[in-house]
Amino acid sequence: MRKVIGIGETVLDIIFKNDQPIGAVPGGSVFNGIISLGRAGVETTFISEAGNDRVGHKIIGFLRQNGVNADNVNIHPNSKSPISLAFLDEDGSADYIFYKDHPHDRLDFAYPDVGRDDVVMFGSFYAVNPAIRPQVMGFIEYARSRGAILYYDVNFRSSHRNDVIKITPNLLENLEYADIVRGSTEDFDVLFRKTDPDQIYRSEVAFYCRRFICTAGGGSVALRTGDGLAKDYPALQTDIVSTIGAGDNFNAGLVYGLLRYGITRDALEAGLSESQWDSVMRCAQLFAANCCRSISNSIDTGFGRRMREEMAEGPAD
Repeated sequence: MRKVIGIGETVLDIIFKNDQPIGAVPGGSVFNGIISLGRAGVETTFISEAGNDRVGHKIIGFLRQNGVNADNVNIHPNSKSPISLAFLDEDGSADYIFYKDHPHDRLDFAYPDVGRDDVVMFGSFYAVNPAIRPQVMGFIEYARSRGAILYYDVNFRSSHRNDVIKITPNLLENLEYADIVRGSTEDFDVLFRKTDPDQIYRSEVAFYCRRFICTAGGGSVALRTGDGLAKDYPALQTDIVSTIGAGDNFNAGLVYGLLRYGITRDALEAGLSESQWDSVMRCAQLFAANCCRSISNSIDTGFGRRMREEMAEGPAD
């Protein structure tokens, strides 16, 4: 069975509405997607670290409750788990304040088993952070050598705007290793001062990676490939409670689609048909839309159960 391995940060998201806390949910960019894939019945492993505190133990327990292998989450003695405050506006979009125990920015883990056509998900500042770059890059190189599909979500927030020059070499290296790159117009505005998907693809991404997906919040999703396919997918309409985790779950849905429709790394290299991309992108949008209906950061368990059943049935379309 193909597996999905995620590497990224863990955090406890404390969510506010009208300046009052309404929930506290374990999270993190890749973390949110891995939880959704676990709920959808995909064999998953998460690589990260957590604080040696009540929050850290809660996060590891949450991973395991959702079917995710947490054996590669390292707990540092005398460290505190990261916290984020997420303030929702009337549209369900969030502004963030992050609190992190930066002296403990390090990563120590044994490599999990990675097989050919498994999928490795990585992204956000975690994937370019100079403090842990050797460990992250070592694992990405290992996964590539094993024939895994590398899915990179740029996810570069404006809070790191002053770090752009410092992390650019790591960013470009990630683009070069990736088989699929996904980012938002907000990410690319911070990084390159560009928001047009075609301009971003031609000038910043295509040289490194041929398969590019650009999301735009509630707007359409742009797909650009080296095979000449340029297609925009209108956003699915849904009732929005919170957009926290929407992009993370778009990633999860796309990876779910790769597995559900039997798309291998060789198939990606040979070039997918438009109908194959349509099927995969549909999964991505369904996962993202479901996530937006609650403050849970991931798909709900009922939706996950349906995805698990559909995966077992095989492609119906």
